[in-house]
Amino acid sequence: MKSRLSIAAVSAVSLVAFLGGTTVATAQESDPAPKSCDGVRLTGELPVPAPGQAVSGQITIGADCKPEPVSVQHGPASTRSVRTATAATAAGHQLRGWNEMYDCCNIRMTGLYTASSWDTANGRVTTATQEWNREPWDAGWSLASQTAKDDCATDCAEVNSEAHADFAYQGVFDPTGDWYDNTHHSFVQLKADGTASCRFDVELRHTFVGWNWRYGCE
Repeated sequence: MKSRLSIAAVSAVSLVAFLGGTTVATAQESDPAPKSCDGVRLTGELPVPAPGQAVSGQITIGADCKPEPVSVQHGPASTRSVRTATAATAAGHQLRGWNEMYDCCNIRMTGLYTASSWDTANGRVTTATQEWNREPWDAGWSLASQTAKDDCATDCAEVNSEAHADFAYQGVFDPTGDWYDNTHHSFVQLKADGTASCRFDVELRHTFVGWNWRYGCE
């Protein structure tokens, strides 16, 4: 997290980069080797993998407050997802997504998790359900607010779902509670042909060199 002894002033310079299909917007400091970065927003979009597979992305905040190129990985789905998908096979389609922020010591700070299920018939999404949650965190992080909504749930050409969770921090790294704030966003589009897409955003009031954002779907 940030150095308690020196926090460099930040200039509101916006940078937009396209990294392997991921759009990144962040502010930079004039200090060539800053410890703390301000106004960071990261956005990632991933193709939904085949059943039983998972795809994930990771972006790390580099030494100059610039995000490092996105790293995309493919592999088998988690055991939890495989169990859920197997149980839901008779009902239709299932998709699980995650959106997490880690500090420079690889400690998970905040995260938003979603699960979507939908049935299709005659070119329509006949039913759709979404679930989402955040994990409880120790060490000063707490859930400040949460929302979720769908634009359609029954007999739809497609369903667009979104979930949001805002986390605040007050603790040893910032006793005031005014410095850190992580807001996670997850967006899922469910289609009548059984396919889907997932997109993720995270907004950080302040961040620190070495923090990394991980997101994925399976």
